[in-house]
Amino acid sequence: MTTANKEVWFVTGSQHLYGPRVLEEVAGNSQALTAGLNETGKLPVKVVYKDTVKSAAEIHHVCQQANSDKNCVGLILWMHTFSPAKMWIAGLTELRKPWLHLHTQFNAGLPWNDINMNYMNTHQSAHGDREFGFIGTRMRKERKVVVGHWQRPEVISQIDGWCRAALGWAESQSLKIVRFGDNMRNVAVTEGDKVAAQIAFGYEVHAYGLQDLADVVNEVSSGDVAAQIDAYHQDYDVSDSLTSEDYNRDRLEKEARLEIGMERFMTDGGFAAFTNCFENLAGLTGLPGLATQRLMAKGFGYGGEGDWKTAAMVRILKVMGQGREGGTSFMEDYTYNLTPEVDQVLGAHMLEVCPSISAAKPKLEIAHHTIGVKCDVPRLLFSAKTGPAINVSPIDMGNRFRILINEVEAVEPPASTPNLPVASALWEPKPDLKTAAAAWIHAGGAHHTAYTQAVTTEMVEDFAEMAGVETVVIDDDTNIRALKAELRYNAAYYHLKQGV
Repeated sequence: MTTANKEVWFVTGSQHLYGPRVLEEVAGNSQALTAGLNETGKLPVKVVYKDTVKSAAEIHHVCQQANSDKNCVGLILWMHTFSPAKMWIAGLTELRKPWLHLHTQFNAGLPWNDINMNYMNTHQSAHGDREFGFIGTRMRKERKVVVGHWQRPEVISQIDGWCRAALGWAESQSLKIVRFGDNMRNVAVTEGDKVAAQIAFGYEVHAYGLQDLADVVNEVSSGDVAAQIDAYHQDYDVSDSLTSEDYNRDRLEKEARLEIGMERFMTDGGFAAFTNCFENLAGLTGLPGLATQRLMAKGFGYGGEGDWKTAAMVRILKVMGQGREGGTSFMEDYTYNLTPEVDQVLGAHMLEVCPSISAAKPKLEIAHHTIGVKCDVPRLLFSAKTGPAINVSPIDMGNRFRILINEVEAVEPPASTPNLPVASALWEPKPDLKTAAAAWIHAGGAHHTAYTQAVTTEMVEDFAEMAGVETVVIDDDTNIRALKAELRYNAAYYHLKQGV
């Protein structure tokens, strides 16, 4: 992960009207609030206190500083007193980093016996933030608004979620994705406009021929391969057949060589996500299975069959979810379990499901891969953790991008699957499969998704707002009639938003 030094700046607005004593108290409160946020230990970034801004020039200057600081991923803005909002126009016009409007006050309760007009003038966020809120709306600026006392757990949680979205947005701005080979032939949803994606999300998509990768893979030494196989024995329950049979051991060594070579290629090229396709593997020993699973577990994004949009989303969600319970994986709605009691989805892929979502220590097995390349491929087998999760699908609508989210509940499989040679997740979509699947299809959702238990719907919505793209959520409140109306309204809004 590349987020260790990332910061969110805390900027307080006021004005010179109140005099030095009030401004000194404002600064002290702001410093204490900043320190308090950091001391919670619940935020994924360091909150950095910045001096109180009291004029248009000071506001403009701090916004320029934020734009040029590579470690600043966003700003928290708070009006402790009353900061006349015309002072903010130049700064907000130029500000390119996402910002959160924190509507709070330093003290939770009022000192009823001692309160006077000096206290009222010093602690007037109640209307100072409303003045600031107007200018954000008047300028049509997308921002997060969080309301409540800054020490409340729900406020800290919302700030945490927004900070994670800001980390994802910062990652998207510098993300490079490598495509090893092309897309699966004749598939529509994995295609898309890479130039439009770079304009909207910032990330770059680079294509390389398979021989470019094969040259790096073939240079991996036998000693490095042996060390990698030792790591497999430490991390997983390894099938005896992978070490006792010469052919299987050879296949495992080839997989280890693929993993090492792919990681070196991406690290040297600055890539944090990748795609490949089972139809396009010339020069390689097979479709990477274990190799892809382990690379995802290390933080790389992945999309099958050349799906670069999902590869980017997997990486972004991994950055957003760092340090939280649960994992993130490339996923596919594969088949259904339709019963009188409940309808369920069995999610999987041919090989590539990330072990970060595993409920238990994965098993390393070898099995025959029969689609496209036909060979034996080592892979990790496991079932996903139970609990709430979301499936996220970024899709290219032609004139804009849409991010589709379905909230689901992962459950225990009702029986074992001894003949299924892939990792899987079983879930029940919200509100139910009948509604969720219809809504997904109406919204044009892909069959590939980024599946995560570490990132919430609200975090993805915050990310989409930073990008200025449409979000459609399928949850307990979804009904098809309302969703179809929402899609029509959204189509009109986003068309008009682009201008003539």
